[in-house]
Amino acid sequence: MSPASRTSPHGQSPLRTVQVLGGGNAGSSAHVRSLTAGLVARGVRVTVCAPVEADHTYDFTGAGADHVHVPRSSDPVAVATLRAACADADLVHAHGLHASFRAVMALSGRRTPLVVTWHNRARAEGARAHLLRVLERRVMRAATVVLGTTSDLVDRARRTGARDARLAAVALPGPRTAAEHDDPDRLRSKARAELGATGRPLLMAVGSLDRQRGYDVLLDAAHLWCRLDPVPLLVIAGEGPLRPVLQRRIEDEELPVRLIGRRDDVRELLAAADIALLSSRWESRSVLAQEALHARVPLVATAVGGVPDLVGDAAELVPYADAEALAGAVVRLLEDPERCRELKDRGTRQAATWPTEDETVAQVLSVYDELTQPRPLP
Repeated sequence: MSPASRTSPHGQSPLRTVQVLGGGNAGSSAHVRSLTAGLVARGVRVTVCAPVEADHTYDFTGAGADHVHVPRSSDPVAVATLRAACADADLVHAHGLHASFRAVMALSGRRTPLVVTWHNRARAEGARAHLLRVLERRVMRAATVVLGTTSDLVDRARRTGARDARLAAVALPGPRTAAEHDDPDRLRSKARAELGATGRPLLMAVGSLDRQRGYDVLLDAAHLWCRLDPVPLLVIAGEGPLRPVLQRRIEDEELPVRLIGRRDDVRELLAAADIALLSSRWESRSVLAQEALHARVPLVATAVGGVPDLVGDAAELVPYADAEALAGAVVRLLEDPERCRELKDRGTRQAATWPTEDETVAQVLSVYDELTQPRPLP
């Protein structure tokens, strides 16, 4: 269907969708930005409901969307704001568990179709774990269609009560290309000098500083590769509640590790690294894994969630929470340039098999059309 003929179910105006985003996950935020640009280009009106900080970072308005500030909260004011934003929507598409729950509450009593993309599985313990299970059941049963980014998320959605759960094609926006006058080697040298990795291997990890990421295991592993000469430097980009704990360990144990906080130039820093590290307890379509393979940076990752399917044979996979296995994989790669070159080539081939942004938008549009276009009379 061409953009000119893609109309609302009432046939009077362009299809209007509302994208609901919590704003806390880089993968889902980048996906919504990419999806927004593709939908607008195809004649769909898009409103993005997300915290204002998310719009500042991902520029949804620059992609052609209207932006409505909805904070990361399920209080009555936030839900009322979201309900008003969805008042004349033909379809609402929520991303992530908490954003989806807010959308369910905002659409209560309405017949507006709700599409949910489940990007990642939230984890918690104790009473919070029970709350998350309750939210999952509520969202899965209320959604018209659930799009899971991995097969295990699709299976979980079905077990939790989803009426219609499908595997989603989710593309990470392609890597930015350097300007013609930029020398990649110069940019790499500049980034390494800034990080303090001149003359030594640079290892890079990216992600929020929480228990899900397994950074305690990375610090354990740092002890084991300290025998190398020169000693590799591990740089971790991200913020989170565990920063004081991790920083204290780094200082007390004199580990060759730097916490550099949240950065907006992660791709450039990653491209300067010798090895990328993913130590998470669980991941779906890891942003770091995708960006590492795009950037031809060898990846050592935990074999969890959707990671093995995502990277295939283009990474060194290790068990979760096994510091010795992780450190061993790093040491072997640093001592084997030929293996690194092999992983780079495999990474390029593997990345070519992932869905493109156009394919992702096409799949989403097919779902939208299915749910909103008038059905012919029998």
